[in-house]
Amino acid sequence: MDLGRPEPDLIIFDCDGVLVDSELLSCRCLSEVLEEFGVQLSAEQALELFLGRSTKAIEQHYRDLGQALPDDFIPRLKARVLETFAGALRPIAGVGNVLSELTTPCCVASSSDLDRVSLSLDVTGLAPHFADRLYTAQMVKHGKPAPDLFLHAASKMQASPSRTLVIEDSVSGVQAAKAAGMMVWGFVGGSHYRARDGRAILSAAGADRVFAQMSDFWGA
Repeated sequence: MDLGRPEPDLIIFDCDGVLVDSELLSCRCLSEVLEEFGVQLSAEQALELFLGRSTKAIEQHYRDLGQALPDDFIPRLKARVLETFAGALRPIAGVGNVLSELTTPCCVASSSDLDRVSLSLDVTGLAPHFADRLYTAQMVKHGKPAPDLFLHAASKMQASPSRTLVIEDSVSGVQAAKAAGMMVWGFVGGSHYRARDGRAILSAAGADRVFAQMSDFWGA
């Protein structure tokens, strides 16, 4: 595929931070719920540690620190996130136009749970663009940065990894796409990159291209 204007057989979109501007909201929810359990983690620290990672990765992080989280941590976090998203979540500016103009098959592959992805797309009006073509870390053994999720999505969509383009906003997502043998473009237009050099971060992770506005999806 040509880096300037590739002609992939499949485009895989991450959800959080690519389709919906959710990363800051979810990190604030994580910080608040952890505090309820006596664990101090700022939203900024949550962003650094867990951007693009699954809830299983969060639990494993604290187990490795000898701070196993209570059984009701995940249900309480999920409830807080869903409630917050229902009232405050917005789509990434311009992404609806990109999706409306796409002629290439596309799907979503997200580290978030399926109910969160479905809600995110519903409340932002993006659900019709994907129908049931939603794949999540719940469906594979290893989440990002392992390639499992992207390979699973490509298999379900009957596309070759080498003919697949991934759109990602996180280091773990970029690493997962590269490990899957796919082209990956980093997107840094989410609000969580306003105070960070996303272009440098995702380029260092291996992104083939980095862009900051959906209006520049295909480049010049």
